[in-house]
Amino acid sequence: MTAMTAVTVIPMREHHLDTVVAIELQSSPEPWSRGIFDEELRDTANRSFHVAVTDGVVVGFCSLLMQLSEGHIANIAVEPAMRGRRVGARLLLQAARVAIARGATAMTLEVRVSNVGARRLYQWFGFAPAGVRPRYYRSNNEDALIMWAHDVDTAAFAQRLAAIALELDREPDREVAS
Repeated sequence: MTAMTAVTVIPMREHHLDTVVAIELQSSPEPWSRGIFDEELRDTANRSFHVAVTDGVVVGFCSLLMQLSEGHIANIAVEPAMRGRRVGARLLLQAARVAIARGATAMTLEVRVSNVGARRLYQWFGFAPAGVRPRYYRSNNEDALIMWAHDVDTAAFAQRLAAIALELDREPDREVAS
């Protein structure tokens, strides 16, 4: 494997939208439109968007929605060629930090039942299955697994995030086995 330049996670800006939409189109059978991204990017009171950048190129993004004391990962995707290189983990780490800073006590998300790699990532962060949304994904009527991480405002969760950050810093471009 060729070493890559470090991945940096930064706030998403309007000039990132073309690349973000292109990643979304490659990642989702039911992609968000540019208009949805644009609207959500403007809602800074309730949303937080970040992009992962390497070598000056956007390679992933994450959307966090804050609802009272809950952080909801509304959308997260990584450029297909960059999957398995911990880009998603870096994005999720930043989203968790932002959610906690904004007062979250819990975080949630939905994931395709068939997306074992993403489910493994979320479990590393302390998300656990809590229910199913039947036929949630219209493109193929696949169920969504609802996952929650509770008590994200505790010292124990802070220790989990610190351990994840340490591991990401130690092996920045190690591929993760699926």
